[in-house]
Amino acid sequence: MMKDRRKAIALYSGGLDSTLSIKLIQNQGIDVIAVHFYTGFCITETKRRRGEKKPDGTHYMNPALKYAAKYGFKLEIVDISEDYFDIVTNPKYGYGSNINPCIDCRAFMYKKAKELMDQFDADFIISGEVLNQRPMSQHLKAMKIIEKEAGVEGLVLKPLSAKVLPPTIPEKKGWVDREKLEGIVGRSRKRQLQLAKQLGIDEYEQPAGGCCYLTDENFARKYLETIAVENRITREDLYLLTIGRHFRLPTGTKVVISRNEGEGNFIKGLKNKYWFFEPVGKGAVAIAKTIEERALTDEEIKMIADLVARYCKTDENGKINIRYSSPEKENIKGLVEGQRLQEETIESWRI
Repeated sequence: MMKDRRKAIALYSGGLDSTLSIKLIQNQGIDVIAVHFYTGFCITETKRRRGEKKPDGTHYMNPALKYAAKYGFKLEIVDISEDYFDIVTNPKYGYGSNINPCIDCRAFMYKKAKELMDQFDADFIISGEVLNQRPMSQHLKAMKIIEKEAGVEGLVLKPLSAKVLPPTIPEKKGWVDREKLEGIVGRSRKRQLQLAKQLGIDEYEQPAGGCCYLTDENFARKYLETIAVENRITREDLYLLTIGRHFRLPTGTKVVISRNEGEGNFIKGLKNKYWFFEPVGKGAVAIAKTIEERALTDEEIKMIADLVARYCKTDENGKINIRYSSPEKENIKGLVEGQRLQEETIESWRI
């Protein structure tokens, strides 16, 4: 039995390219379901979930949620964070310039999108990718590898670059008119901005190139340091790398100190899992993690208190009392005086 209308699953970040791609396909009378995959490493979404605020005082918003609502897209948010750990830590096709497993990541998302095709009775997949826009995953060879790895060869339509790519199944079967698609190549966004005006897209997320922690140089440095010092990394370690200031004491113990109220609230939620440090007064909070899962020594407790004091409102002598407690199972609590450390010492510990 022939369908009245064709249906597509669109990988949707909330960015301009994926928004334009959906609009181009919707304009050809095709139903589109926008799918946003939650990996746990989206910078904006992570900050939103922690309740952090932008410098102007407004709250962070998930771009996919915001723009799907604005432009009337059907949106499904799919949490893939549980399975995504293996993609990050053991990518078959390696990393980009930082800890970004872009080829493996894209293939994984396409596999998930293929599963959703069955669930929603969809005929093909839409992606907002542009040929040669990104160096690792958006050249033709990588695109072919990704589709083959995911088992979706011929099923992924990239509306913004379709005219310079081999025809896909939806084009060959006449579900989509190839002549009404685009042939954009490279990093210039001139044509996308023209299209936005034509299609009535008057608001969109500005491309910053930093939407994912895995592409962030600071995150990569902390990731590699953890592997080098601890010889392993856990799922929880990965999420800790997305928050706070990170320090490594000479003893090997790691300390994470909050940078703002949102991070402080998040760290307080971990106080039963790690050693926890909190000022008697105003200031940052911290957690500490020993490599050998041992108790902190008195010397380490004092070192951490002094470190935390650097980020607190101290007295005129640079001192403040710091409460500390062990993980819940050890039930150790106490109070120690923190003395602001010299910057030279702090920098020698900073990761």
